Formats: sequence, C-alpha cells, structure tokens
Amino acid sequence: MMRRYVCFAVLTLLAAFLAPSTADAQVTSPAGWAAAAPNNYRVVPNVTYHVAGGQELKLDVYARRDVTTPQPTVFFMHGGFWAAGSKEASLLSIVPWLEMGWNVVNVEYRLARVAQAPAAVEDCMCALRFMTAPAQVQAYNIDVTRIVTTGESAGGHLALTTAMIPEDARLDRECAGAALPKVAAVVNWYGVTDVADVVDGPHKANSAAQWMGSRTDWREVSARLSPLTYVRAGGPPVLTVQGDADTTVPYEHGVRLHAALTKVGVANQLLTIPGGRHGGFTTAQRINAFETIRAFLKKNGVL
Repeated sequence: MMRRYVCFAVLTLLAAFLAPSTADAQVTSPAGWAAAAPNNYRVVPNVTYHVAGGQELKLDVYARRDVTTPQPTVFFMHGGFWAAGSKEASLLSIVPWLEMGWNVVNVEYRLARVAQAPAAVEDCMCALRFMTAPAQVQAYNIDVTRIVTTGESAGGHLALTTAMIPEDARLDRECAGAALPKVAAVVNWYGVTDVADVVDGPHKANSAAQWMGSRTDWREVSARLSPLTYVRAGGPPVLTVQGDADTTVPYEHGVRLHAALTKVGVANQLLTIPGGRHGGFTTAQRINAFETIRAFLKKNGVL
C-alpha cells in the first residue's frame, strides 16, 4: 500500500506540470488533471504475469476507473541494455500516457544477471499474452485492437520485438496459449534494432555483452532477437524517436529501421532530435515528441 501511495503522489505532483491535450483528460487545466487523476485511475501494482526460473515476474497496471468501455492500452518496457533498470525507475516516463487518458501496463522482465538472452524478449511477449487474456481484458477494460508497445533504449528494442516477432519464432513457448494479439503500433525511443552491433560489434556495450553471455552462437541469437530481422509487409506502424548525436545506441539504428520499413511499405516515421543524445532531451523536444506521437497514432487509426 505504501508503494502505491508513493507512486500516485509522484504522478499527481508531476501531472501539475502537464497540460491536458485530449478530450479524454476531461479537465481544462493542469491542476484540474492532477486533482482528477486519483478519481480517474486505479493502480494495481506488482501483478504476477509469469513465473520463470523460479522468479515471479511482475507488472503494474494503471487502469481508467471512470470508464466501462475498452480503452487503448500502452505497454511500457524500461531500458538498461537488458542488464539494469526497473519498472519503478521508469515511472515518470509513463505519465504523458496517463495524461492522454490511456491505460498503462508497466512491465518488468528478467535482467542479464538472472537470465541471459532471450529471456527479456520472452518475458515481454508473455506479459502481452497475460494482459490480453479474457480475464484481464475484462478486469482492466483493455481494447485489444488498440495496443501500443513502447520503451526507451533496450525498452525500445523490447517494444519492437514484442510487436514484430511472429509466433512461429517460438519465443513465447514458456507461456504458450491463445494467439497473441496484433499490436496496433510501436513507439520506439532510441531502441536497439541490430543486437549484434551492441553485443560485439562497432558499438559494443558491456551490459549488452553480459546479456548475451559467453555463448558461441551469439551471432545467430543476436539476429533472432533483432527487430531488423522481422521487418515485413503488414507489420505494425512504427514511430522511432532518436537523437542524431546518440552514440550509445547509434542513430543509424533508427535510420536503418526506418529505411527497411519504408522499403516494404510499413507505415513508419523517424523523428530526429537534432543534437540529441541517448535520451536526456530538453522539455521542448519531449513535448514535440509526444505531439508527434499523438499525430502518428491518430494518422494510423489508433486514436
């Protein structure tokens, strides 16, 4: 209960600085939205969505309480090169989605010190399957036709893989069940699109290498977990937000994904943040990004 109270206190405080931009917010001022938030949302923390390797995997649900109809729902995955980070540390990143009136599912996954690749990818697919089962759809008013996956850095990668990897890749076998729903769109914040590049390529990161471990087939596994591998006609629309001075996950990752999706006719957009590095964008840049997100989702029939 204390965690729930603290989380909502932070949300309410930050909401005072966010101007509502859609009718779903149902208020006319930032202070109004902040005051209404506790009435409009219920928070269900630490829901177990899967057990893997003896570990209970959790997610937090922020669900509209003031509606009875199915609502658009965003799945958020935190960053940290699959080796660090937590859903709690990413709390403030989900606030703009709440302000837009969306349900939010904030997902944790196994980190490299607990389970190496492909565990994180498998976990996020299991979270999607769990939350789109009939019981959860009814309990939280989830519109399975308007699901968006999003995340930052490694979370961007997981947002892409959760939406793009087909079931015949067998990366959901630990939680096999009903067919996974088609994700309506992806909002990728500077995510990894070529895993081999950051595991042991020109832009190697120690944390990424830790996720892959000492396996000899790392190139094959990297390809199997790279969003670029799964670009195909009919895939979900993808909006990528990335700074052109990003050297942690090189800007070329976003450029290559944009080019590949365009080539096969998948709706997509690359929002370049001039001079932007690996996150840490200015307030104006983040506001512009969310304005672009809203326009992209509306254009592609999600809003």
